[in-house]
Amino acid sequence: MMNDKIEAIKVAVSDQLAASQALQDVQDIRVKYLGKKGELTAMMKELKNLSKEERPKVGQLVNAARNVIEEQVKAKMEELKEQALEQKIQSEKIDITLPGRKPVLGHEHPLHLTRRLMEESFLRMGFSIVEGPDIESDYYNFQCLNLPEDHPARDMQDSMYITDNILLRTHTSGMEARTLQAHKPNEPFKIIAPGKVYRCDYDATHSPVFHQMEGMIVDKNIRFSDLKGILEDFLRDIFGPQTKVRFRASYFPFTEPSAEVDISCVMCGGKGCRVCSHTGWLEILGCGMTNPNVLRMNGYDPNEVSAFAFGMGVERIAMLKYGIDDLRLFYENDMRFLNQF
Repeated sequence: MMNDKIEAIKVAVSDQLAASQALQDVQDIRVKYLGKKGELTAMMKELKNLSKEERPKVGQLVNAARNVIEEQVKAKMEELKEQALEQKIQSEKIDITLPGRKPVLGHEHPLHLTRRLMEESFLRMGFSIVEGPDIESDYYNFQCLNLPEDHPARDMQDSMYITDNILLRTHTSGMEARTLQAHKPNEPFKIIAPGKVYRCDYDATHSPVFHQMEGMIVDKNIRFSDLKGILEDFLRDIFGPQTKVRFRASYFPFTEPSAEVDISCVMCGGKGCRVCSHTGWLEILGCGMTNPNVLRMNGYDPNEVSAFAFGMGVERIAMLKYGIDDLRLFYENDMRFLNQF
């Protein structure tokens, strides 16, 4: 009777293992027959009810059955593990002959691109690049540029003061004074000073943070015609050889004489359109011969040397070069806009 029951368990285990498709199924079979409350374990507990003669024989049969079942369970688990590994390998297989996936690469922001093009143009003409602090003293931002404390031109700057004497710079012109003071008296140089500047403006054509590029040349016998020639070369380099350039008399406290510079409209080619208010011209920058007072206050002798200076907004150049009608687009990080560049 006991022998038949043991054989029936062995057959049942074999059938159930053959039908198992998952490791959990095999684990359940092991618990069902070999666990603490399993069927073979229960049979071992019944041995005490057998006679002394039957007990050793039946015990041997139960132990032999346990060993067989354990081997079968172990073999089935290994088989299922190998199948799972093979399936994972097949599902994750990579065809190394296929072309690789190219990562998404960034590119230059249009303002950075424009600034680089401007710098390269001036570098080809022999200029050096100088940079300075965004937080500037009133002395460098105004006073040594011929703008004393009571000068009415300060009202044009919309300045952001931190203390009475410290402010966020309103232009990079302060680097002209710093460079003059850093050189030996009357020593010639050619510089451009790009960087961020800050003013209390915000609309489609103004931003509280924007970028400027100042330029300055100091040497003997520097004339307005030198300024005119350099700016014409620069503007045609940026906007194309067909660009027309004109100079209009203007006022700046640190240059005398001063001029506004216009270029022929990049939209209509100078014929007149809505962008240029049907004049055919677009204002692009300001410039002039450096005021002798600026040279004198910064250690240079205006009787020995002369100089000119110019300044322009990088955003203004970028907007005209790429046909952008709202300055705020540069700062909104909209990928639909940035991907165009």
